[in-house]
Amino acid sequence: MGTVTGIALREKAHAPMQTIESVEISVEAGLHGDSRGKPGPRQVTLLSEGQWAEACETVEVDLAWTYRRANLLVAGLRFSPDMVGDTVVIGDLKMEITGETDPCVRMDQQHQGLTQALTPDWRGGICCRVLQDGKVALGDAVEIVGR
Repeated sequence: MGTVTGIALREKAHAPMQTIESVEISVEAGLHGDSRGKPGPRQVTLLSEGQWAEACETVEVDLAWTYRRANLLVAGLRFSPDMVGDTVVIGDLKMEITGETDPCVRMDQQHQGLTQALTPDWRGGICCRVLQDGKVALGDAVEIVGR
């Protein structure tokens, strides 16, 4: 079991991330107000708080999690390849884990070496497709349900 410790979205591509306390997430729109929300395998991105801390330790700097540009920050869970196809459950919200959020060279624009630091062990987070609408708020419980 994990906990939602951060929620962020961006109104348009390349815009700064805005942190919020709660959000509606739907099959049609992903995070309401986020530019990437169209249906597909990368509708919502999740980042593990612990794995992000490991990446920051590797580059020897404490960076805000929003540098990763993920939608949800989750404490208490680690993401791995064997989770592809599993379901993330947060209240009524259900999302299928479709794969890793591959670190791109844009991360090095945030901080030199960050792309490489995010590469091992799925430190870059996961991508999800929304299966069932729901509302997410800071402090909500997060569960990964196997296939």
